[in-house]
Order: sequence, then C-alpha cells, then structure tokens
Amino acid sequence: MTPLLWGAAALTALLVVIPAALAWSFSQRMTARRRPDPPTHPTDYGLPYEEVAFPARDGIPLRGWFIPAAQARGTVVFCHGHAGSMDPDLRYAPWFHQAGFSVLMFDLRGHGRSGGERVSMGTLEREDLLGAMDYLAGRGIARVGVLGFSMGGAVALLTAPLDERVAAVATDGAFVRLEETLVGWAREAAGLPRWLARPLARAVRYATALRLGVRLQDPIHWIGQLAPRPVLLIHGDCDPYISVEAVEALYAAAGEPKELWRVPQAGHRQVDQHCPEAYRSRVVGFFEQHL
Repeated sequence: MTPLLWGAAALTALLVVIPAALAWSFSQRMTARRRPDPPTHPTDYGLPYEEVAFPARDGIPLRGWFIPAAQARGTVVFCHGHAGSMDPDLRYAPWFHQAGFSVLMFDLRGHGRSGGERVSMGTLEREDLLGAMDYLAGRGIARVGVLGFSMGGAVALLTAPLDERVAAVATDGAFVRLEETLVGWAREAAGLPRWLARPLARAVRYATALRLGVRLQDPIHWIGQLAPRPVLLIHGDCDPYISVEAVEALYAAAGEPKELWRVPQAGHRQVDQHCPEAYRSRVVGFFEQHL
C-alpha cells in the first residue's frame, strides 16, 4: 500500500471508524440493563402494599408495588428515571397515600425487579406504562394520573397521548429531545466540548435506534396531543441535561391546561431538595385538582 493510501485509510479510521465505535460503545452503556438502587420497601414507611406482577404490552414481565388507599379518591402511577430502580421514589408515596390516593409503582424494563435487557429511553417503555394501565383496568381502575421522573417523565409524555385513561401528567426533569440530553450527558459525564458532544450525541442516537430496531421518540413531538388533559412540568434551571430553552419549548408545545414550575437554583431532579414543602404541595395538589 502506498503512503497515500495509508494516509487515506488512517483518515477514514479517524473520521468514520473511531467515532462509530465510540457511538456504539456509548449506546451500549445507555441501553444496557441497569443495576438497582439500594432496596427500600413500603413497610419502611408504614404503608400497606401488594407485590404485583404484570406484562408490558409487548410481553416483558414487570414487577412493582400497589399501595392502596382506603376509599381512594384516585390512583397515581409513578414512572422512575434512567438507571437504578423504583426504590428511591418510594419516599413520595406517603404524600399521596395521606392525601387519599392509591399508588402503583413498578420497575421499567431493564431495571430492578422487572425483566428485559435493553433500555430505550422512553420509546419501548411506552409498552410498560400501557401494561400498567391494563393491569389497573383489571382492578377496575380506569382513570389515573401519572407522575414521571426524568426518563420516566418522558415515558409519561410519550404514552399519555396513546391512552385516554391517563387523565393528568406531572413530570420532574423529563427530557425534551433525546439528542440534546445526550449532549448534556457527554459534556457533564465525559467532559467533552460542545462541538464534539453534539455529533457524538447524534451518532449515539442513531446507533441506539439501530441497536433496538426502533425509531426513538422525543416528548416535544407528542406533548401537544395530550390536551385537553392537564400537564405539569417541573424543571431545575441548573439542569445540565435539559436546558431552560428546551423546557420552555416543551411548555409552548403543550396545549392547555398546562403549568411550568421552574426553580432557578435547582439541578436535575433537585427541585424537591430546594423546595420540599412547595414540591409536595404543588405535585399532590395538581392531582387533587385534576383526578
């Protein structure tokens, strides 16, 4: 091989092969099954509960807890975030139980106690939330609220337009466009400059869609279909993964009735740490008003 051909091959590796390999590697990390968070249990909070199991719409086995309220005024489904499991979100369940709501919480596919080996950042997880709705319908519960955290917020916004049984949606730290969130992750976790993080994020999204065989969805393209059902968006302005401009665009794309609560000093999913009493009042009050 001539020096010119060697140079061309090296340039091809630099511009194509190496970035593609990086994107495939990051995609593998993002979609791999997650290690559970430290376990918690409803009895830690003195809550009544039932261990439940049901299939996602596409058959993935899911497991969780149903926390019943006596003479329940409604039911709220929790959707946890990427990585870990449902366990940390159990701390919110007593608020709803005390307000007269039953709670269903479960591990999404590829997380915790549930089955599945791949995580899709919301697209396939729609099948999980639809399976939860079917499970509740089997218990005679046909109208629910959904509270989604981070990726779980995206799951809620992507799923609610598909099922009229979802009467109200509240999200905390839901991403708006997956690619933008991946840019934030590359900058925050890997320390990459924006000029490099953006093409890498685009390549990771493409690699993930190829790996999973699905077209990945963004909440901003779905939220407008939720109206006239209400939506509450909670955002910390210091969130490194979701910009203020992005969440404002998400809010603008939503129909009425809608609420946006921004907290300037909070990071990703930190609003409850900065404003604990206001957070409880606002989130529980939203479902008291709309369920």
